[in-house]
Amino acid sequence: MSAHRPAGFTLIELLIVVAIIGIIAAIAIPSLLRARVSANESATLGDTRTLVSAQAAYHAANGGFYGPLTCLVAPGQPNCIPSYPATGPIFLDSQLASLNAKSGYDRSFQPGPPTGLRSNMPCYAYHAVPVTRGLTGVRGFGADCSGLICSTNDGTPIPSVNGVLTACNALR
Repeated sequence: MSAHRPAGFTLIELLIVVAIIGIIAAIAIPSLLRARVSANESATLGDTRTLVSAQAAYHAANGGFYGPLTCLVAPGQPNCIPSYPATGPIFLDSQLASLNAKSGYDRSFQPGPPTGLRSNMPCYAYHAVPVTRGLTGVRGFGADCSGLICSTNDGTPIPSVNGVLTACNALR
């Protein structure tokens, strides 16, 4: 009679497999989180560049004035661009103009002081800060009518007054 060993794994074998999986997870998860933060920051920078370009195009079409985000989405509405054709192109996508959190960033728009009777303004400031610093993003971003895109290394908003950033660590 021979001793028959039951089929299956021993407790030691299972513990070794679990330990190996734990080590792999400990190595991989931080890398995945860094990749997620980097993707969120890249998407937010792209959106910021889009907004700056949309404002520049609106500025050119509106006699040298910038507009509120509602005018960039619907430039033919009253108090936006006078005599703008109803079939004319829009300057900004409504999803970006909604200022809802996107790609792990909260977004805000600060118009400059209005001029005259229309809702034209001499400048604007756009801000994007991480929803959860360190988890959804690390840096904070901002842009204004200068066309520069600025950042903070700690995710805080860039100070602005009357639609103009007052401190700028310009991205290169």
